[in-house]
Amino acid sequence: MANKVAVVTGAGTGIGKAAALALLKDGYRVGLVGRRRELLEKSAADSGAKDRALVLATDITKQDNVKSLFAKVKDTWGRLDVLFNNAGMGAPAIPMEDLTLEQWQNVVNINLTAMFMCSQEAIRIMKAQEPRGGRIINNGSISAHAPRPYSVAYTATKHAVTGLTKCISLDGRKSDIACGQIDIGNAATEMTERMTKGVPQANGSTMVEPRMDVTHVGSAVLYMANLPLESNVQFMTIMATKMPFVGRG
Repeated sequence: MANKVAVVTGAGTGIGKAAALALLKDGYRVGLVGRRRELLEKSAADSGAKDRALVLATDITKQDNVKSLFAKVKDTWGRLDVLFNNAGMGAPAIPMEDLTLEQWQNVVNINLTAMFMCSQEAIRIMKAQEPRGGRIINNGSISAHAPRPYSVAYTATKHAVTGLTKCISLDGRKSDIACGQIDIGNAATEMTERMTKGVPQANGSTMVEPRMDVTHVGSAVLYMANLPLESNVQFMTIMATKMPFVGRG
């Protein structure tokens, strides 16, 4: 994988960091994208392969920033083989009617619009390069299938990600661009720390939910990334075995 290039959004913490570390360990050159430079620098240092890590601190909800970061990757390494669209956020767990328009739009901007813009720039590079093609992996979530209580913004965007994944898969075929989606349930990250104290369930109760080691998610992303372009994982669900997903509600 010495000549393969990947970009990971949200690479400073959690799932993004786990995926970036897995790709770097496997020999990829990786663009680490996120808002906070200090966290991206730590991801690069923790990888033990800082010479193959490119820190790209930027706000990917801004189109000019997205264009600039992908131009930087192309200028630095000449191509792009894998994009892991991972960056995302949720809104406060409150009744739908109490969610502000600003809170809704903040989630849509990062979870969906930024993913769309990053995919656009990746596709432009992948179509024009030699050898042609590449792979886009989108972070869907268990919430792309079943909502949690009080999660309208997050759930709506994650359902939309599934549509984006399918459209990229269809439209990318002629250009040798594969697209798949990884739906992750209860990886042990800062975002899921609240599950150790109990989270609301569909039946009105509150319960502690099991979590899994986030490094397994990094390994799953690496598996998807390393497939030849003639093969594709269209959808993968990786989750804590005992989390309440199957039978949720």
